[in-house]
Amino acid sequence: MKTYVGNGREGKFGYVNFTLDVDKLIPYVFEYKGKKYVKLTMSKKKEVDQYGKSHTVYIDEFKAEPREEVTNAQHNPDRETVQDLPF
Repeated sequence: MKTYVGNGREGKFGYVNFTLDVDKLIPYVFEYKGKKYVKLTMSKKKEVDQYGKSHTVYIDEFKAEPREEVTNAQHNPDRETVQDLPF
């Protein structure tokens, strides 16, 4: 379920002005290297609403899956691998 935090209107030069509800953003603030961030996604609405709003903004809650470390042998399957090393 998306957490909507604001909406906006497209200007005549292609930019989008939008307003955000800061109280809704606070629970999604995270810290990275001593700075605070909030990940957001803005998307175009199917139809402009009665107030002329053409875009909506919501929290980006995408969580990347941890990646497995790939060895050279896995990365290049055509390469011959040595099973038993003599040392």
